[in-house]
Amino acid sequence: MLSRTGAARSLPYAVALAWVAYFAVLQWSVVRFKVAIVVTLTLVTLALAAWLWRRPAVPAATQRSISLALLGSALVTAYVPLFSYLSPGGRRWALGAFIVGAVVCAVLVQRPGTATGPQTLGAAVTAYLVGSVIAIVNDPAPRIDVWVTLQQASDGLAHGQNMYAMTWTGSPGIKDAFTYLPWTAVLLAPGRWLAGDVRWALVFWTLVAAAGMLALGRGTLAGRRALWAAGPLVALLLLAPGTLTQVDQAWTEPLLLAGILWWAVLVRRGHPWWAVVPLALACASKQHLALLLPILLVWRPFGWTRSVATGALTGILIAPWFLAGPSDFVHDTISLLVTFHPIKFANTLYLLALNEFGVTLPFALTGLVVFGTLAAVMWTVWRRQPDLPELLRWLALMLLVANLVNKQAFYNQFWLVGALVAASLATRSSTSSARNSGKTVSAT
Repeated sequence: MLSRTGAARSLPYAVALAWVAYFAVLQWSVVRFKVAIVVTLTLVTLALAAWLWRRPAVPAATQRSISLALLGSALVTAYVPLFSYLSPGGRRWALGAFIVGAVVCAVLVQRPGTATGPQTLGAAVTAYLVGSVIAIVNDPAPRIDVWVTLQQASDGLAHGQNMYAMTWTGSPGIKDAFTYLPWTAVLLAPGRWLAGDVRWALVFWTLVAAAGMLALGRGTLAGRRALWAAGPLVALLLLAPGTLTQVDQAWTEPLLLAGILWWAVLVRRGHPWWAVVPLALACASKQHLALLLPILLVWRPFGWTRSVATGALTGILIAPWFLAGPSDFVHDTISLLVTFHPIKFANTLYLLALNEFGVTLPFALTGLVVFGTLAAVMWTVWRRQPDLPELLRWLALMLLVANLVNKQAFYNQFWLVGALVAASLATRSSTSSARNSGKTVSAT
């Protein structure tokens, strides 16, 4: 049995293995339901909760642990079933870019010196861009309602139409609703207007989020090493298993991640009022981020006044579309989602109960779990007042629990949780010191 010190030292490797297992089952989950996937996601949720409860004050990411996670990601990408609409040739080349990129980054991370960070980051961004370009060019019209609605909503915006009153042409799924909040369309429309496809904008916002991770890794320290400190963890996120599917399907979570991370950057740099803007843009893009505001309300560095201001600005941002057609807006963004049928390949506890036991969990029960978790997280954050890295992990846990009891949670929602954990590992803690060894990538 490991001593307490031994267990602490093993934590970075446990985190790396959990990362690989988490994303392995996520890649496998599209589009299939398996009990093993739900069990793995549940175990990861419990592990994250236990990690947060114990608050081990140890380095959370080392060069060796990140290399292990990158090599594991390459193996998962190569061998675990992956869903995409690419042609066999396009799929082969795109996957090859992600696999080679992960292996190269795993090797680069092990090299000592000030060039490690920028070289790793450069290799990761190059691999991500090559794989993404192949995906978008090889599959110019993916057969998924997400892409269809985003494309046509962008066209509607250009002509002054209300996206919540539009009917989609050629959608393989939802045909008469825009289920996102309006700023998803606004922030992705330039990809359609300038380059013909909203996915180009999603690639852009992914890189904006990566830049946010770099800024969090730098913290308030100066120097080249500090500037690139988070490069290896950015590589881990950009080359995570399932990234090809994420790009191909036009899933919008990178947009949300960019908003949350630049909120964190501005808070860290002493500009919490400016941080209201990116957070409100994220909240005005997708509904479930509202779960995060009560947690931020009790965290003193942001506080209740700025949390209320974020809610108010979010309301102002969505008001034009609500006022243009209140019934259409409420139907598309609330009523439809509440009453929508469970999708049987969502790997959640809700679907486990339905698929395996024929039991439809009551809305009151899932609501109790979500709001009970929210109350517990709020209480803990209020009592502890954690530093920013730990807070990001509490936000990730909140979203993970909400996903796990949902009837419609898929790879993209779970990806955002993993991205927040990676960002927390990249974030330089306010208690970190410059004496961290060269083998420690970030200290939390």
